[in-house]
Amino acid sequence: MKKISIQGIKGSFHEDAARKYFGEDVEIVECRTFRKVCELLDRDEVDGAVMAIENSIAGSLLANYALLQDFHLHVVGEIYLHIQMNLMVYPGVKFEDIQEIHSHPIALRQCSEYIDQHFGEIELQEKSDTAGAAQELAREKYKDVAAIGNQRSAEIYGLEVLERGVETNKKNYTRFFVLSKHNNPIAGTNKASISFQCGHYYGALAKVLTIFGDNKINLTKIQSIPIVGKPNEYSFHVDLEYDTEDNYERAIHLVLKNVSSLAIMGEYKKGDIELNKP
Repeated sequence: MKKISIQGIKGSFHEDAARKYFGEDVEIVECRTFRKVCELLDRDEVDGAVMAIENSIAGSLLANYALLQDFHLHVVGEIYLHIQMNLMVYPGVKFEDIQEIHSHPIALRQCSEYIDQHFGEIELQEKSDTAGAAQELAREKYKDVAAIGNQRSAEIYGLEVLERGVETNKKNYTRFFVLSKHNNPIAGTNKASISFQCGHYYGALAKVLTIFGDNKINLTKIQSIPIVGKPNEYSFHVDLEYDTEDNYERAIHLVLKNVSSLAIMGEYKKGDIELNKP
């Protein structure tokens, strides 16, 4: 049975993503932080990891890009998870009893319009994980606190859902990277994640991007990451989609001649975005 590390606990969106990608026959290893997720993988204590990298509302998780570079991990897959948030309370608690809302900071941002509309200046407490907020709520039997998280958390920890679908954007999704310590070739790839640095002069980045366009490579994401210790210098994380591996390999060969450094973080099969019906 494969061991997969995730940030969070049972009932978290990370666990949902891991089981959606690998199936139910896996052992989930819970980690308090994303760094711990990477450390376990780096020490070969787990077979793989699943880590959130961006959300369609909250944006990119820049710290996680840095972790990928620090630990030299390989992206071997991706999965998109439709994020549906629910307002959960300890059984018997009424809407008017709620004085605080607990959840992960990104989850709170994803539901900011609902919170402002229904609660105004209510106190928000940021937790390390949505499922952790639900677990604490159930354990402490809070009578004036609500948690925001997924349906599975409510079922696992015996909470009552007061309102479903409280996320601002109903087409809200989170993209997760599937990570491995080892770079095992995958057949039939059509997507890659690379990181490069180019010269600090006029047109340097544009020249690299033109190479991809000329070779029919679709750039689905460009993310600049500050280089520690080098003010005003950046590395660029780029996600590429390609129809043929020949086009991709030719583009990479040309890019290598026009950058100061390049790392291929992973070549894999692109994931599908499937939005659940309301």
